[in-house]
Amino acid sequence: MTMPVIELREVSRRYDDGPPALHEVSLTVRPGEAVAILGPSGSGKSTLLHLIAGLDRPDTGTVTVDGVRVDRLGEAGSARYRRSKIGMVFQFFNLLDDLTVTDNVVLPARLAGMARGEAARRAGELLEALGIDRHARAHPGRLSGGERQRVAVARALMNRPTLLLADEPTGALDTAAGQDVSRLLAELHAEGQTIVVVTHDLALARSCTNRTVRIVDGRIDEDALSRSVVSEAAR
Repeated sequence: MTMPVIELREVSRRYDDGPPALHEVSLTVRPGEAVAILGPSGSGKSTLLHLIAGLDRPDTGTVTVDGVRVDRLGEAGSARYRRSKIGMVFQFFNLLDDLTVTDNVVLPARLAGMARGEAARRAGELLEALGIDRHARAHPGRLSGGERQRVAVARALMNRPTLLLADEPTGALDTAAGQDVSRLLAELHAEGQTIVVVTHDLALARSCTNRTVRIVDGRIDEDALSRSVVSEAAR
């Protein structure tokens, strides 16, 4: 059987003296799956994403991603892990406004040691594939929200990550731009990219993932396969 991309075993995380943000959560994600993490505010969705990304550590349990015990990594190891294994897309893009679109996209590759010419070629390919190559020399502040999110996706894919994590990727977009990003994520899933999306948006989950995991009060309340989005992604 193929090794899971993500394997969480009995993971718990508590902050201060409040109730646990996550309580004994176990979750397995296989290569090529697109999983939506759903739940109300404060349910533990973001904590789960941060543990997978190595931005936080569990109090108990283990977090393994692509064979790496993420919960054992120190600060430097976590940074290397994210550069090599993880692409991240955020609600508010997190682009650097004083850099051009191309410079934003190549940044992860340059930090990982990729040669400048190779990084520029890779960025050009991604921008063309995502339909925003005409904005290569522009600065993010001149782009629409949907265009900026496409730049963020290009940056996230720059180092060919094993796993793409998206945290409310349509939360700051209008309806049309949100649908555009949903289609993009569906296309990436159809191409075999493993994706985990944290969202409040059930329509987004239905349009670009094939599995939904609902978290309530720090526990997995429901874990269900949904209809395939592969055929829709090809439209």
